[in-house]
Amino acid sequence: MTAPHDRTASRRIRSHAAFERARRLIPGGVNSPARAFGGVGGEPIFFREATGQWLTDIDGNRYLDYIGSWGPMILGHRHPRVIAAIDRALATGTSYGAPTEAESGLAELIIDAVPSIEKVRMVSSGTEATMSAIRLARGFTGRERIVKFSGNYHGHGDSLLVSAGSAAATLGVPDSPGVTAGTARDTIVLDYNEPQQLVELFARDGDSIAAVIFEPVVGNMGLVRPTPEFLDALRRLTHAHGSLLVCDEVMTGFRLALGGAQELLGITPDLTTLGKIVGGGLPLAAYGGRADVMNHMLPAGKVFQAGTLSGNPLAVAAGTATLEELRNHPPYALLEAHGARLEAGFRAAASAAGITAWIARVGSMMTMFFQRGPEPMPVTGWPTASQSDKARYAAFFWGMIDRGVYLPCSQYEALFISAAHTADDIAATSTAAAEALA
Repeated sequence: MTAPHDRTASRRIRSHAAFERARRLIPGGVNSPARAFGGVGGEPIFFREATGQWLTDIDGNRYLDYIGSWGPMILGHRHPRVIAAIDRALATGTSYGAPTEAESGLAELIIDAVPSIEKVRMVSSGTEATMSAIRLARGFTGRERIVKFSGNYHGHGDSLLVSAGSAAATLGVPDSPGVTAGTARDTIVLDYNEPQQLVELFARDGDSIAAVIFEPVVGNMGLVRPTPEFLDALRRLTHAHGSLLVCDEVMTGFRLALGGAQELLGITPDLTTLGKIVGGGLPLAAYGGRADVMNHMLPAGKVFQAGTLSGNPLAVAAGTATLEELRNHPPYALLEAHGARLEAGFRAAASAAGITAWIARVGSMMTMFFQRGPEPMPVTGWPTASQSDKARYAAFFWGMIDRGVYLPCSQYEALFISAAHTADDIAATSTAAAEALA
């Protein structure tokens, strides 16, 4: 039987040639494993342009885009205000390696939007943000051990690449070669949404823990919502034992609300990491939090972190324009409406086809977990997420590609809806899902 991804391979001849060339030059042919299609089989599609809610590949095929560069494009691709801001910045230079007033302007926007952030430091990637926040937490507390949760992905820093989600989960590599045994020993891994594990750990070892880092709404093992009991235990126990609570909002920051998932969930962390949307589609990330903690960073304090391109003027311009647009013209009601309609469409499509699926959604983020049992089983953490039917998801992915819809190339990633999507796009996507599942 012909594999689903072979049916329209003739429509992607240039992508195939581009991938063959890339494999000769780049390990695996990609610059991030999340792009490798390892979770769905076949070859990655190469793109030439994006506008609004649309992607166009190098063979001229158009797709409704539900990845949005893995989250940053909440306004859609090439939003006029963002492009204009980049053009203005480009006219004056691309990098100075020195302070600019625009950096302070973006910092003010971040601090105004996220009440838990009193001071903020800009970097170039989400990985830099999380590894810097962990170093800061260790420097501030004088402790070495950190806690993370299985299936949560916090970038590829050594101390965090243990039982990770995202591409590590997709490719079945929860622990990476090159991470030393000593580093791994300093990282304690618990199950997400299991507050009793936190209670027992802190009762035993609470005074040795520098920080607990978590995704407030998980997107890197597919979308998983936190329970109120889990959130309460996180905040209560870290506060009681002098540990820092680090909220990784690289994915959820400014997407689920202007103040991020922490605004939506009513939780106040000590440190927050930001990425994706904060750079408006350009390489920029940030970490921030309590002023007394942030003041331990060099040159105010002794904890070292630096970066030649941190606060790059083009990225700052794009991020500033994006956050101003989100503040002045909030899209969150529209995104919630689109999300609810798409969720209903996917649910109806699965039901009509007799397919068991657990659909998890928060605002404009969603995952449909394909399952094998007769009834949908709630996905609350990695033990349940890892039981998903990955082969069925792969068939669904390629069925949607056949119909011009670009979804995440892994069962363990969330899709993203943008403000550029229309009601007609959502309806068309629901129809495509019904056809693909049938």
